[in-house]
Amino acid sequence: MTPAIDAVDVLVWGGGTGGIAAAIQAARGGAATLLLTPGSWLGGMVSAAGVCCPDGNELTPWQTGLWGAFLRELERREPEGLDHNWVSCFGYRPSTAEAILQDWVKAEPQLLWWPSCRLLEVERQGSLITAVRLDTSGEQRRVRCQVVIDGSDRGDLLPLAQAPFRLGWEAQEQWGEPSAPSQQRLEREAFFREQPLQSPTWVVMGQLQSDRLAADPTKGVDPAGKPLLPQPFEQACEAFGLERTLTYGRLPGGLVMLNWPLHGNDWHGGLERAFTGTPSQEAELYGEMQAHSLRFAEALQGASGGWLQLGDAFPAKAGSPAPWLAAMPYWREGRRLIGRQTVIEQDLFPQASGTSVAALPLNGAGELQSIAVGNYANDHHYPGPDWPLAPKSCRWGGRWTGTPFCIPYGALVSEAIDNLLAADKAFSTSHMANGATRLQPLILNVGQAAGAAAALAVRVGVPPAHLPVRELQNTLIADPLAPSAVAPLWDTPWHHPQWRERQEAVLANPHGLAADGSAAQDSIPASRHEQQWSGTIQAEATGGFSFTTNSGDVWPVITLEPSMHHWLSQLEGSRSVELIGNVNPWGPWLRVSRLAG
Repeated sequence: MTPAIDAVDVLVWGGGTGGIAAAIQAARGGAATLLLTPGSWLGGMVSAAGVCCPDGNELTPWQTGLWGAFLRELERREPEGLDHNWVSCFGYRPSTAEAILQDWVKAEPQLLWWPSCRLLEVERQGSLITAVRLDTSGEQRRVRCQVVIDGSDRGDLLPLAQAPFRLGWEAQEQWGEPSAPSQQRLEREAFFREQPLQSPTWVVMGQLQSDRLAADPTKGVDPAGKPLLPQPFEQACEAFGLERTLTYGRLPGGLVMLNWPLHGNDWHGGLERAFTGTPSQEAELYGEMQAHSLRFAEALQGASGGWLQLGDAFPAKAGSPAPWLAAMPYWREGRRLIGRQTVIEQDLFPQASGTSVAALPLNGAGELQSIAVGNYANDHHYPGPDWPLAPKSCRWGGRWTGTPFCIPYGALVSEAIDNLLAADKAFSTSHMANGATRLQPLILNVGQAAGAAAALAVRVGVPPAHLPVRELQNTLIADPLAPSAVAPLWDTPWHHPQWRERQEAVLANPHGLAADGSAAQDSIPASRHEQQWSGTIQAEATGGFSFTTNSGDVWPVITLEPSMHHWLSQLEGSRSVELIGNVNPWGPWLRVSRLAG
């Protein structure tokens, strides 16, 4: 039975990753909060959409806020740990993520969740939203609210609120983005009309039948081979070979996330039906996406001799079409709010070569406006060759990572509606920048900032558009459960004893921030999956590192810890050493946290 309420402090629409984060944080901030979701599962990308190998914010300096809290809770709840694939340092089962999110929701007495809702109308008076009408399980309700947050993957509330938004490409002439197409190309080339936004994926879960793929000449199975798959997937194994293609998204228990961009199950056709069409057209699109992903899974099943089967990952209560199909598509892009500030591609670029940070978002008074830090390198998904993007990566800790960048508060605030915030991929960013700002870790922390801003605005009695940014930043840094970084400090991991003081120092003097990658000297929390390894470590000409154990096994070495990165960066030649870390044979790598002793 739906509770009979008619007014709340904060109303959050959408079950996206940012939406659930915003709802939890608003409630933790003391605001009476109502979360409305179209489905029966929370979390969007991180659970219901099945994108369970998060990219970005993998290094310990960027593991802060709700993203860091989520990561550490995943580690606690997954008995096998999280290091099982080679696209990410983390992999988990969708049900584990969903259980965490639902437990967090249940723990907040100020948070009420209504699943299976449909938005009908958004009421406005001038520059303020005053109420929302919705259908919940066949019952129509009207709820008044002080602050509204769009926490959906596609920005679904924006058109109903008549909030200005962008959808699709922007020309290079608009902001001077180096990777954007010219206005002439946008007008002349059919590609940009046919591909109005980044391609989504309907994730399929597979199940491996054994730990490794065994060669079987009788079935034509070669783990390193590049089998020609049926159309349109012919070249799916061309880049990495069969086994690597299959284990790209390996999860605990031998589950496999099939979210393969290289001639795989990305979907490119008729995407406008999700934004301008009727419910029947959207259902038609979803059916095409699901069928396409299942054909891809069947092609891999055949090529592997049955090593890959369909996996059981989504229960019926998730609203999934089948146990192996995600409950919703993975939308990489949708409507994007026109905010008080817009993140563009140049806001993501390093200020110097190597370990660096992007330019800080400062206001006219030289005050830092950042409310979240991301570091994904940027990529875009369309049919055909990879879209050429200006580089923003560096070698760090034996692996490639992205330049850290900041999201300003103004990108969350509607240009036209003073009490409307965006908490998911719909915050104010350009189409080109969206390729770096759309990933789960950053979106969790953007959502956290939106929820904290909403609660603060209610408490002080002003719309979010008039909230002093410094108050929000102080709140995020000092959060008792999930303190969240607002400044990109390479040398300060989340567990550093002076983390808060260093964040506050940058707020006090943003111009004093150095991006030299120097290591903090700190104690590093142990992981139950780590072991001690004895052997010889070697610096390689490529910028990576290899470790030969005393028994003769050779492992590439990576680290996520600043202090270990600093030690590695000083290494010349080879030396005997004892390391603490864990092995991921699927990476493959030895992920090192510290020296032994």
